[in-house]
Amino acid sequence: MRILALNGGSSSVKCRLDDISGGTLPSAPPKPVWESHFDLQESAMETGLKSVPGKVDVVGHRIVHGGNLQETTVVTPEVRAAIAREAEMAPGHNRFELAMIDAARSAFGVPQIAVFDAAFHATLSPAAYVYPGPYEWLEQGIRRYGFHGISHQYSARRASEILGREPLRLVTCHLGNGASLCAVRDGRSVDTTMGFTPLEGLMMGTRSGSIDPAILIYLMRHRGRTADQLDGMLNRESGLLGVSGISGDMREILSAMEQGNERAKLAFDIYAHRLCRGIGEMAAVLGGVDGIVFTGGVGENCAPLRELVTKQVAFLEARVLVIHAEEEWEIVRECYRTAVAKFS
Repeated sequence: MRILALNGGSSSVKCRLDDISGGTLPSAPPKPVWESHFDLQESAMETGLKSVPGKVDVVGHRIVHGGNLQETTVVTPEVRAAIAREAEMAPGHNRFELAMIDAARSAFGVPQIAVFDAAFHATLSPAAYVYPGPYEWLEQGIRRYGFHGISHQYSARRASEILGREPLRLVTCHLGNGASLCAVRDGRSVDTTMGFTPLEGLMMGTRSGSIDPAILIYLMRHRGRTADQLDGMLNRESGLLGVSGISGDMREILSAMEQGNERAKLAFDIYAHRLCRGIGEMAAVLGGVDGIVFTGGVGENCAPLRELVTKQVAFLEARVLVIHAEEEWEIVRECYRTAVAKFS
């Protein structure tokens, strides 16, 4: 079975093609048949998909927000419609992922499978996923869903294999342009920092993360901000970019810090402070930590951040691991499991 995994982000897509001959899939990824990375523009999508070598039997997609859809499932018109309904909750992702579904259908005409980012967090207890607002919120679907689940699931499983013991309490730190933490007990998500949308939680590249909600009320009442303006401000003009005024890319923040830029240093310090605080919160939920995992572009490559955070949380006496993010391979694994169950 030849499975093509399409991991669509907010502006680009990573692709991986594997030929699975059967049996138990390895946890760590083997060498793929083919892999690529291209921009999420219609022309680039078409060109990228045309470059896939040989036949494709199944296409798997990372879907950021599926609402109440949380289990890996075959894409049907009903499933596509559900993904479209949640586009407002993940505006930087779902619309692009829908475009990828349509482009892949035209290019290959084979079954497609949706792998939901929130699926790993389906094990959260009500105490973790219900917001302390009016109970009607929950009845309206306003709850913590959590995201980056594909990455947290992979890194938690690999950490468990590396550490080689059960039971295990982990804090997995997915740090990229988007960032989130997950508290994992015995391979199951018990809490996470992202919530109803991918905006909640840690400071990110261009997203604010959690802030006092009264700030938004103030900006609407006294500064005339509209909902669309606030959306843009919080999702695209905040985080590292908003504080530094330079970039949402941690590499450029570090470069500016070396040149003595004070706002870049402030952005880095806030990022590190909130990350340490978040790890402490996850550790408290778990009642202790056996391992802290760094993954994602920032988590894997920003040594100064890891060193600062590791020193700050040394009292937890946890093993610190750096695990390369393998979301595409995790999508392949999920697709194979689902395809075998559905089509065999």
